[in-house]
Amino acid sequence: MERPPSQRAARLAVTALLVALGLWILWDFVPALVWATVFAVATWPLYSRFVRLAHVESHRTVIAPLAFTFIVGLVFLVPLALATIELGREALFVARYLPTIDRTGLPVPDWLNDVPRLGPYVARWWQANLADPHAAAALLGRLDRGVAIDWIQSLGRQLARRSTVLIFTLLSLFFLYRDGQKLVSDLEALTVRLVGPQGRRVGVQMVLAVRGTVNGLVLVGLGEGIVMGFAYVLLGVPHGVLFGGLTAVLGMIPFGAPLIFGIGALVLLSDSGLVPALVLVGIGALVVFVADHFVRPVLIGGAVKLPFLWVLLGILGGLEAFGLVGLFLGPTVMAALIALWREWVAAAREPVIAAD
Repeated sequence: MERPPSQRAARLAVTALLVALGLWILWDFVPALVWATVFAVATWPLYSRFVRLAHVESHRTVIAPLAFTFIVGLVFLVPLALATIELGREALFVARYLPTIDRTGLPVPDWLNDVPRLGPYVARWWQANLADPHAAAALLGRLDRGVAIDWIQSLGRQLARRSTVLIFTLLSLFFLYRDGQKLVSDLEALTVRLVGPQGRRVGVQMVLAVRGTVNGLVLVGLGEGIVMGFAYVLLGVPHGVLFGGLTAVLGMIPFGAPLIFGIGALVLLSDSGLVPALVLVGIGALVVFVADHFVRPVLIGGAVKLPFLWVLLGILGGLEAFGLVGLFLGPTVMAALIALWREWVAAAREPVIAAD
């Protein structure tokens, strides 16, 4: 029996109100839910293989999802903890070194005068502003120590907030592993009911886009970090392992890795001279060129036949709109739009083909 229009309208209004209230209540936890969904979609093939190797039924026990969630958390928590400890040590070193600069100044590096054209000018500025203790103290004194303290406090609050998001991400990830098969089945049934069979095909493209993006960003970034880490250590960059880790993290963002190996080149320039710095820049440029122009387009765009231009626009636009999670949401949305476009074009051409 068909419901009267007033009843349908009331049902839609109540549904919209409940959805709005639910989003309002869960708003602070949306980032954790989104991250958990990205991790679950990206790692589901590995999780399924883990379940088969462990000889357990994932939907009948909590052991498999709990163990795999622990593994995923370990993979992300250990590097994060190590990076936080290393950054804390570097910040402590800088804090202890600043008073020394106030008292003795910062000597001009010997290699600076050998740099063509700009070297002598920079050396004179350095001598006038950093080598002289009084000038260095005056220059550093212009820094607002209150701003630095506020920045450190803000950083502490951000770390606490990110830690909370990470905890709820892992908690949500456990439930997605445990109930993922039923959830996917329910979403498929709902999508087919709402938008028809093409909804399932678009959903498959979005899943492939998430997995391809994770492979293209995370794995390629880790590869860049490992290769550049060896380069940092072999060329003698101080704290080469830390530089390699930072390269791996920023290597996930297009054009992010050059910032780190550029800083490493400047450090090498001050410690070892011009030739090692140029060698590091050359190695970094080659690694980034191969990763961004050959490996990453194949891993991301090849999974869903998405042109690399749209992959790049999705990554950068998603990063701008949604922050770090936008790195994965952007290409996913682009893949859905391209899939819909292809569906519409194919449907529009059918009458023409039939007429021919």
